[in-house]
Amino acid sequence: MFISNKLGLLESTETMLAQTQRLNQVTNNLANIDTSGYKREDITFWEMLYTANDNRQRVGKALKLVTNQDQGSAEVTGNPLDFMISGDGFFRIQTPDGIRYSRAGRFTTNSQGQMVTPQGHLVLGEGGPIVINGDDISVSQDGTFLVDNQTVGRLAIAAFADGDSLEKDGTNLFRLSDTGQEIAAANFQIQQGSLEGSNVNTVSEMANMLKLHRAYETQQKVIRTFDEMDSKAINSVGKLT
Repeated sequence: MFISNKLGLLESTETMLAQTQRLNQVTNNLANIDTSGYKREDITFWEMLYTANDNRQRVGKALKLVTNQDQGSAEVTGNPLDFMISGDGFFRIQTPDGIRYSRAGRFTTNSQGQMVTPQGHLVLGEGGPIVINGDDISVSQDGTFLVDNQTVGRLAIAAFADGDSLEKDGTNLFRLSDTGQEIAAANFQIQQGSLEGSNVNTVSEMANMLKLHRAYETQQKVIRTFDEMDSKAINSVGKLT
C-alpha cells in the first residue's frame, strides 16, 4: 500500500509541475498578444524512461517547448520603415551575440542612417547593413530598397532547412541551433507599411487556461486522496488483532 501510494503521489506531483509550466507558457502567450511578430509557444508532454536508481527504472514526465511559426495577420501602419514578410523567411539581425532572426519588422534608423531594430541592432541586407540617406523610401516585394530613386540594397531574408532549428533568444529574436542550416528564402513577399501581428489566438489560449486549471485541481484531489489513505493506514497500525 505504501509503495503504491508513494508512486501515485510522485506521478501526481510531476503532472502538477508540468501543468504549472504549461500555464506559465499560456500566460506568456496572452501577454504578447499585441507584440508584432510574436510566435505562440506550446509545451508538449510525453513520458520518458529514466534510471531511478541502480536497480530499477521508472517513467517520468518530460517537457518540450515548441514554437508555432504560423503567420500572423497583417497590420497596416503606413510607416515606410515597417515591413512584413508574407510567406517564408526571417529578417537577419546583427547583434553583439551574433546573427539573430526575427519576423518583427518595425525598424528605424540610427545616427549613421543605418536601419536598426528598436533595440539598436543592425538590420542586414545582402551586402551588409542597409543605409538610408534620403526621404523617399520605397521597397519592392523582393526587398529591394530605393531611396530617392536610387537602389541602396536588398533585404537579406533567411530561411532554414529545418523549421525546428530555431530557438527563441528574447526580444522577439531567434537564434540558429548548432545543427541548423540557413538558406536563402525564396517563397516570400515584403509588404512595406505593414507589420505581422502576433499569431496568438485569445479564445484558444483562454480555453487552454481553463482546462489547465481544472486538470491542476484534479491532481490536487488525487494527492489529497493518497494522503488520506496513508494517514488511515498509519493510524490503523497496531490496532489489528
